[in-house]
Amino acid sequence: QVQLVESGGGLVQAGGSLRLSCVASGRTFSNYGMAWFRQALGKEREFVAAIDWSGGRTYSADSVKGRFTISRDKSKNTVYLQMNSLKPEDTAVYYCAADRAIYRQAVITSLSEYNIWGQGTQVTVSS
Repeated sequence: QVQLVESGGGLVQAGGSLRLSCVASGRTFSNYGMAWFRQALGKEREFVAAIDWSGGRTYSADSVKGRFTISRDKSKNTVYLQMNSLKPEDTAVYYCAADRAIYRQAVITSLSEYNIWGQGTQVTVSS
């Protein structure tokens, strides 16, 4: 069974840091781009950051640029999201997702291009 499992969420004060992890199982995701999305209560799911299959290209939403960093460790079939300088508006459920296309030569921000999703991990930032 193909599965993505996120962890690392929690409650943190504004200005603090968290590192989210997404472990893939069931098959290797090393040849697929990966991404993080988030969904705040009452809002649509939005793109946060993505990394291509090689790990050589990344892209982040303007709202998190300079604060969040996406990375991957292929040997562990794991993708990370390092979140620094957290703000209350970062509060959301964070989801990792796998690109539907293998060896895509681009970083994709569109939600519809990701076809495997984790269950999400809650991040709450208090002011």
